[in-house]
Amino acid sequence: MAGHAPIQEIPIPEIGIRLKPVALRIFLWLFCRTSYRVKVLDAGNVPAQGGALLVSNHISFLDMLLVLAGSQRFVHFLLPQEVYDIAWLKPFLRYLRVTPLPPESQPRELICTIHKARNLIARGELVGIFAERSISRIGVTLPFRREFERIMEGLTAPIIPVCLDGVWGSIFSYQRRRFLWKIPDTLRRRVTVSFGKPLPSSASAFEVRSAIQELNTEAWAHRRDSMRTLHRSFVRRARRSPLRFAMADARVPRLTFGGALIKVVFLARRLRAPWAGQEMVGILLPPSVAGALVNHAALLMGKVPVNLNYTLSEEPLASCIRQCNLESVITSQVFLDRVKVKVPVRILLLEEVAARPGLGEKLLAFVLAWFTAMSVLEKAVGRKHSGSLDDLATIIFSSGSTGEPKGVMLTHYNIASNATQLSQLLDFSPRDRFLGILPFFHSFGFTATLTASAAMGIGVAYHPTPLEAKPIGELVRRYALTYVIATPTFLQIYLRGCQPADFGSVRAVMASAEKLPTWLANAFEEKFGVRPMEGYGCTECSPVVTCSTHDFRAAGFRQAGSRPGSIGRQLPGVSVRIVDPDTGEPVPAGKPGLLLVRGPNVMRGYLGQPEKTAEVIKDGWYTTGDIASVDEDGFLRITDRLSRFSKIGGEMVPHVKIEDKLHEALGTSEIVFAVCGLPDPKQGEKLVVLHTLPEQRIAELLKKLPQLGLPNLWIPRPNLFFHVDALPLLATGKRDLRSVRQLAAKLAENAAPTGCAGENPEVL
Repeated sequence: MAGHAPIQEIPIPEIGIRLKPVALRIFLWLFCRTSYRVKVLDAGNVPAQGGALLVSNHISFLDMLLVLAGSQRFVHFLLPQEVYDIAWLKPFLRYLRVTPLPPESQPRELICTIHKARNLIARGELVGIFAERSISRIGVTLPFRREFERIMEGLTAPIIPVCLDGVWGSIFSYQRRRFLWKIPDTLRRRVTVSFGKPLPSSASAFEVRSAIQELNTEAWAHRRDSMRTLHRSFVRRARRSPLRFAMADARVPRLTFGGALIKVVFLARRLRAPWAGQEMVGILLPPSVAGALVNHAALLMGKVPVNLNYTLSEEPLASCIRQCNLESVITSQVFLDRVKVKVPVRILLLEEVAARPGLGEKLLAFVLAWFTAMSVLEKAVGRKHSGSLDDLATIIFSSGSTGEPKGVMLTHYNIASNATQLSQLLDFSPRDRFLGILPFFHSFGFTATLTASAAMGIGVAYHPTPLEAKPIGELVRRYALTYVIATPTFLQIYLRGCQPADFGSVRAVMASAEKLPTWLANAFEEKFGVRPMEGYGCTECSPVVTCSTHDFRAAGFRQAGSRPGSIGRQLPGVSVRIVDPDTGEPVPAGKPGLLLVRGPNVMRGYLGQPEKTAEVIKDGWYTTGDIASVDEDGFLRITDRLSRFSKIGGEMVPHVKIEDKLHEALGTSEIVFAVCGLPDPKQGEKLVVLHTLPEQRIAELLKKLPQLGLPNLWIPRPNLFFHVDALPLLATGKRDLRSVRQLAAKLAENAAPTGCAGENPEVL
């Protein structure tokens, strides 16, 4: 490998007790059938003869035994010196002929170990190594160390990537920051040991790590047998934790899981007649207890809830209703009076549906909720069959920020997988409570604060209007909420309107939907003492793809869960590829390209639009339309959307980078700029900037334009800066890019021509 001096072969005597293969096989057989249910995939990828290096991810203390159990041949493992030196483990490790791997601070001993591993492979033996060098304490694959590259330098033997899936959460993993001292969530865990296709000996750490991530995606499908549909997960959680806080809002101060289940059963039975014969049902309610209960009732009944975007104008809302063949929409009269939306189908008012419950109805709902089998409960609410994970769970219409909204079909498997992935990465506990401000027509609101929270037993405090800082601050304080899930736009509002003590209980703030500016993260941390962690997702991925998480720190350990400027690492079970937008070929680590995603959370497709589905999903890979890069440690960065580039003079100019520079130049703590591209007869496109600044501040900025360090083509013309009272926003908190472009086009029509008086020629 480049950068390393050539390694000379040094004969090293074999150390350890001679292994008794029969005894080992008996032990592994008993271990695998008493502690785990192990499924081995593609063991034939391990060569039957000859040497090879097995490189595996590292999730628990039993990983070595799992790999040995999956391999038909014995594997000589290298384990870190500190693990090998544990007194009660050492005799067993010596029996298994494990070789200690010294730290880099002992270079001579490390070189000797590398030589020994090389000699074993050259003699036709299998050698195994955990390239992370440490068990993951944060639930994701850590950066790979490069010792295995030195081992394989100059050898012709292959590298076999190995992926262990399903081990996180066992008592031998570090879930909830504890080893052994926790109650396992299940007995005899389902574990998958996947052996990947052989890679050449020259494969880099980045390439091997990527191969293991893709194996993890393929292995995820074998979790299906242990997964449940969304409605069954909710019922199971409610019956197991009936007294646990489930949800609240301004009208309902506290509702337990047991109480929520009874209300859901009651609503489902009341809605049997109005929803009879309908596959999809429309819901027009804000994030609230009522909205959550109606959605759970629809899922329990086997209906597909379609939460409609109440901020849409009449025509696109009617289009959504037509696409789903909705016959009715359930809403509240109070809410309908507030939003003044015209609905072109039959309206069901929740006040009338739930009015005057009789004592007999209440008792029947109570009995069905607590004393009947699941199949009986399903039939009692009108469900025709128990359903499967492949059934549609919901239709989420894309925001339409850059084009016409499309109906995204998400299955129970998509959403349940994304919830499980988030739980592994963020390590939720029953003590956590979410702030529920994202509408249910937003995929993150539907997944995180509606279905995932219900399945995991996490309470949610809802508020219908995310723009009201003071009531939200009081809500967080009153219910001691621990997770705030919002967009950068909403965080900016809370930064101005909430007090530091309001967020005293918060242990994590998740920002998504748009880029989190560094200056906003710094200002939020300075005021509230919690630094927002950035994530990334899209409606088509249910929605989360990547997420930052907490670091793990202990004596001798630091495992980074986040990195400034990044959107975190991909979720467990999710694969990402960065490819050249023109050729589709993978690009090297650190180089930006088009982001592709594959995983169990990727949608079934667009409703009624198979041709558009085929355009974005090819061989299981979803094309996000975003430009991103991934470093060798697995952290991703979003550069821009492919649609948020302007081609000026043949060069691709990114809008987001220009916006960042403009905000940085003024040192503002608010999002005040929006850049878009419009047609230009001379250079193909021109940059237009909308802003909310007073004239004095914008004049100050225009003087700084030449000193921003941007290429000349990236600098907007001074006569194409336009003041607006407010930047157009969607209900999800994202900027409405389509409205931004329409407004910019209208304002630019009357702009002074290029070269007019008052224009700065130095920036042209």
